[in-house]
Formats: sequence, structure tokens, C-alpha cells
Amino acid sequence: MPSINISGTSHYYHLSVSAANSQRPVLVFIHGWLLSHHYWQPLVELLQPHYRCLIYDLRGFGNSQTNTTLPKPSYSLNSYAQDLRILLRELEISQAWLVGHSLGGSIALWTASICPELIQGVTCINSGGGIYLKEEFEKFRNAGRQLVKFRPHWLLCIPGLDLICARMMVYRPLKPQWGRQRIRDFVHADAGAALGALLESTTEAEVHNLPKLIMGLKQPVYFIAGTEDRVMEIKYVKHLASFHYLFDTPQGNIFEITDCGHLAMVESPEKVADILSGILQENLK
Repeated sequence: MPSINISGTSHYYHLSVSAANSQRPVLVFIHGWLLSHHYWQPLVELLQPHYRCLIYDLRGFGNSQTNTTLPKPSYSLNSYAQDLRILLRELEISQAWLVGHSLGGSIALWTASICPELIQGVTCINSGGGIYLKEEFEKFRNAGRQLVKFRPHWLLCIPGLDLICARMMVYRPLKPQWGRQRIRDFVHADAGAALGALLESTTEAEVHNLPKLIMGLKQPVYFIAGTEDRVMEIKYVKHLASFHYLFDTPQGNIFEITDCGHLAMVESPEKVADILSGILQENLK
């Protein structure tokens, strides 16, 4: 399992072999909260014949477990973006197009902002925001605190729990293997990272900063949304997308996938691949 030490944490990654056209940017996939690199596999399998693809686990998630002997780290969006900048530098990647899911979309936007010389564009999947609703966010943060507290390993042994998890946040049930993966990632995530990433990314200041950040980006930014996503509803995706200059162009910068929930890259990998391929062809002429 290849890994690179970043700020004291061994980061798991996998970089596919060179594609037919090595002049194209590397596609870098950033997963969401309490997930891991595994959820990108269906999409990467469709894209890697044409593009080099980099998948990795965020600090504290998946196989990138934190070093508990180090001082308390930051789990802000900017901190995760700094991690990614180091990873790209260590892998000698000079051109990248970022693809981020949910929380990973916000990290992608931050990364594009802090290293514009490396990032040619961004595609956010099931990601949006920029509106701070105090009561709703407090409910969400409190629920997240309780969720992170109760993660006993025996959850992995409960019969049928994988079937329940395979129905969570999606429009149609996924295969049981995805339910089992959801449980593994949920149980094994580092408690500090799980809680820190949740709390530090949902402060009023952080939420209000996203529109300002995206307004300053010179790179193209696109959004892919599921019409049945109840976690990140389309209205919130459109709100954040509206702050980017492409929103007012004839083509716009939002793509909607019908009958799709919050895990578009697993629910509809072929449609996501088609959309992403079209975006890349349009911008890399």
C-alpha cells in the first residue's frame, strides 16, 4: 500500500499508470466526510484509460490514520487543502484537475485557491453551500457529535446492517458491499478527525467564506448534483455555483443527474464519467 508522510500522518494514495495522453492533467479525487477512497473506484475505472487518476484518503479517514502522539492538528478546510498541496508536490504532479465529493468539494475549492499554479479546474459532486442557517447547523453539528461518539467495532458484526447502510443517502439501494464499506469507514475513522472536520468546516465564518473563495477563482469550476439528494439539496448547490463566473454563461456550470442521491459517483458512475469527460474536453482543448 503506497503512502506518503504528510505532517506526521501516513497518507494512503494510489496513482494510476500513465494514460495515453500524458499531457493531460491528473484527475485528483477527494472523498467526503466519514468516507474513503473506495467510493471513487467505479468512476476511476471508467476514466483511467484516458487520464491518470489519483485517489487518496484524507487525514484521519480510511487508511490515512493520524498519529496520536503529535500535537492536536487542525482539521479545517484550509488544513486539508495544505495536505493535498504537499501530496501533489511529493508526487511531482504539476497539473491537476480536482474532483471533490461533498466535504471533498469544499477542500477542492480551497486547494484551487491556495495553489492556482497547479490546479487547472475543479468539479464538485454533491457539494454546495454558502448559506448559514444557525438552527439547522446546530442540529447537524450536535447530531454529528453523537454519531462520532457511538462507533463500537461490533457494528461490523450486526447482520443486515450493511443492507440498511446501503440505503442511506441514496435514491436507490446500493449493493451490500457498499453498505459494508460505509460501516468500515464509519467505525475506523479517527475520532479527532471525524469530529474536527465536521465542526471546523461548518462554522459560520467557514460557511460564509466559501462564496468569497469561489468568486476569487480564475479556474473553471463545475457542479454535479443529484435531483434526489437530501443531504445537499440542489438549491444549495445552485447557490454556491452562482458565485462563479461560469454560472452566467450560456452553458452554465451545473449538471443535474435525475434519480440520484448523495453518492453520485457510486449511484451513477457512467453519467458522472460522461459529464466529467465533457467538461474536460471543453476546457482542455
